[in-house]
Amino acid sequence: MHQLFSQVLGQRDLSRAGDLFSLEDAEIEDCLSQALDQIKAISCSPDYLTNDNDQAVVEICITRITTAIRETGSIERHSMALVGLWESCLEHNLTPQGENTEDTPHAKIASDITSCILQNYSCPSVMVLAIPVAVRFLQRGNRELSRNMSSYLSLAAIAKADLLAEHTEAITHSVLGGNHMLLRVLPSVYPRQPDTIHCHLGNLTAMMSQLESPEQQHLIRLIQMVAEQHPLMLSPQVPALVSYLGDQSLTEALLGALMDVSQASPSSLVSFLPMLRTVGQQCPALLGHVAKIHSAVGIISETHAHGSLVYLVSLLGSMEHSFHHTLLLEIRALTDRYPSLLGGCGKDIYRMSNSFTAIARLLGRRLEESTTIERGEKACPPSPRAPLPGGGGGGSEQRLQVKIQAFEDKMGEEGGEEEAEEDSPAPQRRYSLSQAVREERREMRFNRSKSLALHAVRSRSINSDNGEDGEGLEQSPDSIFSNTLVNSHSENQEALPAERKLTGESREKDGEKEEQEEADRLFMHLRDNMETIRAFCKDVAQQIPSPEQCVIEDSNRGCVAKLSFSCPLKGHYCLYSKSSFNLTSRQPHVWIHIMLLHLQSKSSVPLCSGDECVQRLASLWEKTQLKGAHSFPMAMTQNTTPHRKDLDSLQIQLEEVRFFDLFGYSEEEGGWLCFMCNNPEKATVVNQEGQPLIEGKLKEKQVRWKFIKRWKTRYFTLAGNQLLFRRGKSKDELDDIPIELSKVQSVKVVAKKRRDRGLPRAFEIFTDSKTYVLKAQDEKHAEEWLQCINVAVAQARERENREATTYL
Repeated sequence: MHQLFSQVLGQRDLSRAGDLFSLEDAEIEDCLSQALDQIKAISCSPDYLTNDNDQAVVEICITRITTAIRETGSIERHSMALVGLWESCLEHNLTPQGENTEDTPHAKIASDITSCILQNYSCPSVMVLAIPVAVRFLQRGNRELSRNMSSYLSLAAIAKADLLAEHTEAITHSVLGGNHMLLRVLPSVYPRQPDTIHCHLGNLTAMMSQLESPEQQHLIRLIQMVAEQHPLMLSPQVPALVSYLGDQSLTEALLGALMDVSQASPSSLVSFLPMLRTVGQQCPALLGHVAKIHSAVGIISETHAHGSLVYLVSLLGSMEHSFHHTLLLEIRALTDRYPSLLGGCGKDIYRMSNSFTAIARLLGRRLEESTTIERGEKACPPSPRAPLPGGGGGGSEQRLQVKIQAFEDKMGEEGGEEEAEEDSPAPQRRYSLSQAVREERREMRFNRSKSLALHAVRSRSINSDNGEDGEGLEQSPDSIFSNTLVNSHSENQEALPAERKLTGESREKDGEKEEQEEADRLFMHLRDNMETIRAFCKDVAQQIPSPEQCVIEDSNRGCVAKLSFSCPLKGHYCLYSKSSFNLTSRQPHVWIHIMLLHLQSKSSVPLCSGDECVQRLASLWEKTQLKGAHSFPMAMTQNTTPHRKDLDSLQIQLEEVRFFDLFGYSEEEGGWLCFMCNNPEKATVVNQEGQPLIEGKLKEKQVRWKFIKRWKTRYFTLAGNQLLFRRGKSKDELDDIPIELSKVQSVKVVAKKRRDRGLPRAFEIFTDSKTYVLKAQDEKHAEEWLQCINVAVAQARERENREATTYL
């Protein structure tokens, strides 16, 4: 062991403990494990709790050791001794007694070591030792320690979920005991330990009303995963989940989960259909989910199918176009499963109309007829060859149906291979969305010519069979609707052949484009929420900028987004005309979501997955993907806008890197401009030769270590490309070596302890060779200095970039 460490720890010499910080890290790196073992022995001695001198020595030595471990990157080498000292704290009291809120001596040791160990959550060899110990700390009653453990365990769950999976039971008990922060761990361990979580699913679901919004979102994510992978496990929780639908922040996600449950256990939703219909009325955007749940319940029996069809048909005639294909899909699934509900003519109804209101009217009539027939079956069963109402006689109707079928077969030859799909057996559950859209579009393109021909065939058939002109006959709903289409078809009869050919080609292309858009989940979501997105971007654009560029890179702590921001105005004194403000964020998903919404707000039409700008964002998203995470379209449609807590987190990060010192939102330009372009009157003053941007007294810290408080007051002047400072308090004294602003790497605020009030006054300036720690007289002056220094640094870098560009 190093001689100074031996003296300080062996003799408990507090007077020499501060000298440990004068030693180089490499000089003491070899003896750190020995020092940790000796600290463990001191902290376990009987009189440690009452010996203030020993406690002070241990606190200083631990600070020096953990600093050296970080600086030398030797955590793996010393992890055994460090975790050993950490674990020894579990043998002592960690909870404050009585009215005393100060941490116990061993809680202080554990707290000092925690971050040094768990910050290395991406290092497997360290986590293998640390996670079993960390989980034990969760049960020891110290809230601050438990909170810190939970925070780091959440990060560990992202990087090394396998190591946490075996402790799922303990983590779940901690959550149920009130440690709600650990809820974010459960979705990560669920795929590896589903049965353990299934045992507590009822108690977890019952917690929903007790949670804050961010915690609810983690529980919702867990429920969604259970619904996707083991939906039957959620069927007992359906009453509780339905009861939470009144919370609008949860409604969409819960309906999605209930939709998955309905596919596996439709009977569990039967008694809740009235409540779901009420939710659909209150939130029309979610009617698609409600419709699918009704359709799933309808599969149970013909009686249930009839009830579901009545509701779905009522929606078909009243809802806007965006829901029509979903509704038709569900209606068709039920009518294919129970053809008798429509008297076997469901396919004819779908083919005979391109008006969803008309289809709804025809379906409604058929359902009423089937209900009437069912009521009369006991008294007078219908003949199997009974004619359809309004058919004009059985023989005529049969001959008419033969002619209609011949016409359909002829049209089917033009439809190619797609028409063959209709002759294949209908699926038991539902058509695919793309198949339904293709069929609907094809039928709509042929509809006018079909209607005209069918009308002619029907008229000739009636005339030849009955010897009448047909005007006095009662027409069926089908023929009524066909007649309404004849007029619209005949209006276009005068067009020239060449014009008809071009019109047909353009319509077919438009039809194909519309078909792709309708099958595009992202397109439909953006189309239905354009006004919400515009309102969101109008508000949030003044708080958070949209990056100009985004690059996703891997790091030892997961994927990060490297973002670039520049000034669009690029004025004469612009800080970012040749360079960019760069930011590295550990929240790439939120930034990508914001970029998509920003693009949509600038577009007058809904974006779709095929757009080049959307594909670039999707490519970025794929690079951030974790196992089990949603795809880009699925994730972007989960929530229309990011959660408030995520936006607050981005804003805090922008504040931490002093973004708002260098950029400000301009109402006039409708975007974020740099400080100089936003304040042209200041730019002229700042760029005058020799004119100081700011000057005054600041205190400079003489020793690097935070707990050693030695400050010296100096006079600083910020002018041009330099931060000048004098050796004394007067500006007339001799200059010291100036700080070249072009060599400044970053400027950061010195974090304050949680118990300190107000804004921090101290800040650090990092250059390639030295770090300066400075402190202003109050928070207001600190903010002024920070902004001026950041502006001057950006200006110096921009000047260098311009000179380099000119030289090249």
